[in-house]
Amino acid sequence: MNTTKTNFSKNGELKTAPKNQTTSTSKMKSSQLMKLFEDELKDIYWAEKALTKAIPKMIKKATSEKLIEALTSHLTETEEQANRLEQIFKILGKKPEAEKCEAMAGLMKESEDIMEACEPGAMRDAGIISAAQKVEHYEIASYGTLSQFAHTLGLKDAVKLLDATLNEEKQADVKLTEVAVDAINMEAAEKKA
Repeated sequence: MNTTKTNFSKNGELKTAPKNQTTSTSKMKSSQLMKLFEDELKDIYWAEKALTKAIPKMIKKATSEKLIEALTSHLTETEEQANRLEQIFKILGKKPEAEKCEAMAGLMKESEDIMEACEPGAMRDAGIISAAQKVEHYEIASYGTLSQFAHTLGLKDAVKLLDATLNEEKQADVKLTEVAVDAINMEAAEKKA
């Protein structure tokens, strides 16, 4: 059995490498990491689609103009993030498929509970920010992991798309902190329970 693969160096010289030290694209496409990557894509795709329905509920319950503005801006980004995931499925030669993300479903349920439990105004706005930041942190972890998987798998175009979304998620988290610190948390702290 032949265990070497014939290659040519940049200067045209014949070189050989043991077959087990080379990684082909077809091996990567059928690897365990690729399966995990695809599963995680389905998970976050479901999450982004679900968030396009959850964020408008937060906007409707919010009272701070700055919070409404931040959430509205991020809703537009979330729709684009779902589109980017569809592009990644296309890169993989797969049809976009969503698989329920139990973690995100739990975070969204918690968000609904917080909005119901808090009285309207600064208290509810602070609760919305708390819930939204939990979502952002989950997304940051997910996109960071997916980017590293894509990098390892040699999916350069996917890495670019994932990194663009990762940066947006980080900025959304920063913006939510700014909104909370600027006024909402202090206003909620000053009101009697």
